[in-house]
Amino acid sequence: MKRIAFFISGTGGNALNLLRACREGRVPGLPVLGLASSAKAGGLARLEAEGLATVVVARPDFESDEAFSEACYRAAEAAGAEVICLCGWLKKLAVPARWEGRILNIHPGLLPRWGGAGMYGMHVHRAVLAAGETESGATVHLVDGEYDHGRILDQMRVPVLPGDAQEDLQRRVYAAEMELYPRALAAHLAERA
Repeated sequence: MKRIAFFISGTGGNALNLLRACREGRVPGLPVLGLASSAKAGGLARLEAEGLATVVVARPDFESDEAFSEACYRAAEAAGAEVICLCGWLKKLAVPARWEGRILNIHPGLLPRWGGAGMYGMHVHRAVLAAGETESGATVHLVDGEYDHGRILDQMRVPVLPGDAQEDLQRRVYAAEMELYPRALAAHLAERA
């Protein structure tokens, strides 16, 4: 069973979802750490309440993305993590060779079209609606050195409905994320077993 670290920047909803999926046996992984990029991340208390060890590695404490990334990886490795799941993680990570193919991310849009620097959260939903798209969705992909660029592992599509506000689309995409991320992680771990 692979040991997993969850990297969060916000409320930790996807991390909690994966934690529960592991504990229920739907994902063959053992959560060992919740790592937040800010002490203000709401997900810290939520993960701690579930009994998961947590640590904060704050980006302003480091001079470069590389130094920050290395501190994050060292914390994950100290906990014995073999796989990292980014769960609403908003900081740039430099990916060293030793972590290639072992970092997953969930994105609230259909990649590759709705990705890249600045394309996260409501920015994605606003862009999809502004473009008049009839569908959106979520994507789980491997993380490489570019934003939202690595190999796509799985996607789930959701309709964009007439009259949707960005909050409506966000709720529908988030519901898809809750189903998609555990499924994609379980398949990835089985592939690497």
